[in-house]
Amino acid sequence: MEKSNTVQELTSQIWSMADELRGNMDASEYRNYILGFIFYRYLSEKQEKYLLDNDIIEVEDGETFQEVYEREAVGEELRDFIDDISTNIGYAIEPEYTWTKIIDKIHNGDMKSSDFQAMFESFGANAKVNANSVKDFKGVFSDVSIQNTRLGENTAARGKTLSSVVELVDKIDYKDEGGRDVLGDIYEFLIAKFAGNSGKKAGEFYTPHEVSKLLAQLAVAEGNQGSDTEFSVYDFAMGSGSLLLTVRDYIDQSGKSPAFKIRYYGQELNTTTYNLARMNLMMHDVEFDEMDVNNADTLEADWPSKKNQVGIEQPQVFDAIVANPPYSAKWDNNDSKMKDPRFKDYGALAPKTKADYAFLLHGLAHLKKEGRMAIVLPHGVLFRGAKEGKIREALLEKNQIDAVIGLPANLFYSTSIPTVILVLKKYRDRDDVMFINAQDCFEKQKNQNILRDEDIQKIMDAYLKREDVEKFAHVATLDEIRENDYNLNIPRYVDTFEEEPEIDLGELTKDMQKTNEEIKNTEKELVGMLKELVSADTKTQNDLDEFIKMMEKGL
Repeated sequence: MEKSNTVQELTSQIWSMADELRGNMDASEYRNYILGFIFYRYLSEKQEKYLLDNDIIEVEDGETFQEVYEREAVGEELRDFIDDISTNIGYAIEPEYTWTKIIDKIHNGDMKSSDFQAMFESFGANAKVNANSVKDFKGVFSDVSIQNTRLGENTAARGKTLSSVVELVDKIDYKDEGGRDVLGDIYEFLIAKFAGNSGKKAGEFYTPHEVSKLLAQLAVAEGNQGSDTEFSVYDFAMGSGSLLLTVRDYIDQSGKSPAFKIRYYGQELNTTTYNLARMNLMMHDVEFDEMDVNNADTLEADWPSKKNQVGIEQPQVFDAIVANPPYSAKWDNNDSKMKDPRFKDYGALAPKTKADYAFLLHGLAHLKKEGRMAIVLPHGVLFRGAKEGKIREALLEKNQIDAVIGLPANLFYSTSIPTVILVLKKYRDRDDVMFINAQDCFEKQKNQNILRDEDIQKIMDAYLKREDVEKFAHVATLDEIRENDYNLNIPRYVDTFEEEPEIDLGELTKDMQKTNEEIKNTEKELVGMLKELVSADTKTQNDLDEFIKMMEKGL
């Protein structure tokens, strides 16, 4: 689903204004303030809509919502409001701290640094009211540090800077030309903008949207659309959550039950990035009861899990898994992990300094029998030997690798190396592997390469048709792969060699003779022009005569 130009224009306006405000603060740090306040505004306006749509607050002519809310939500009634709001939308904002109230206080010069602190503390306290949603909102604003000295040297200066950020967020009308609320789209565009200005740090939280589109389509292709009532998707290294959201764009909901729901599951190690993901999901209309996300180490914490009928914990499984985990990360591959259900059936543990296959096997353990996983990994997983070779052989003999897709280099902010997408299924009714060499499928831009829509379509067409395409795709049998010692390096299966055009030696000789004649003629003309030169300077004349003699000898 492509975003409108209006969204991009609005984002550019915010970005330009934000760039003026952030001063000497690093982009990756300033991001937390801009995105944090955008999310707070979203939550406040969502609460206001809930109270109005459900006639909990009725606004008469001549009154504003804020005036009625402040008048009615006082004393014991305030507790009733908080309980009702948090029960239904998962959080609650008191009248003193709504977005409208904050803006009024800023315009009146009454908003201090301590007021921002009290605002977030109040939100945190009310987020605990609903036990079912406390995990989704607890600490979500923890990265909006009010005491950060780079906001200002004293509390007054910090309060002024924070007020400037709030005013910036309030300036833009977050509606497109059709009146559609595009706050969530702007939020995601800003994440991409901050990623582009964060260098290698961007790899911690952002997968380029074009790559997300390809992963999402691979994961839900060929009828992998869940049941009529539910579709579940899991990203165990979810970053900002954008990859989870992209899957939604390719779920066909026609013919589904009116009660059909998409369930989002994700785990993220970095707490700041985890907060970004929670905000991103909710700002794209994912309700708190439709998502389950966790802040932990995926390889150490096998999450999520459920107890089976006899009370034994087993991995929870999903219709689709999409992931772009950190490449060749270090992990604790203690021998005890060979007893871990995720790894024990594959003959070896991933190397201590290369956790790529550990991530892959974690995802595979959480895949439904009929589900599909699409994961981005470094190219080395295709051919590295030792322990990785054993795991790769086991995956192939278990018939779980469905496709190998080589991507162009320099697609990601975090690395310029070429990467590969592996598509996996737990159970397949065929024993071949689809190889696609998409290394030339890109458009070169200023800082990195991008996949175009036509590139994605070309890859998807090849994946779905599963037919050989000269110099692009090949369907390899398992016997063919065995003959290659389970090496999956794409050039072994897709011939990309370009033959040099034949050279006509006769024509080449004629061209060389012609070139030599042209050189001689040019030199004769040059000598003639030099002889016509006259100089009063004897030394210069002598030098010129000597040069002419040398030229004539060369002829």
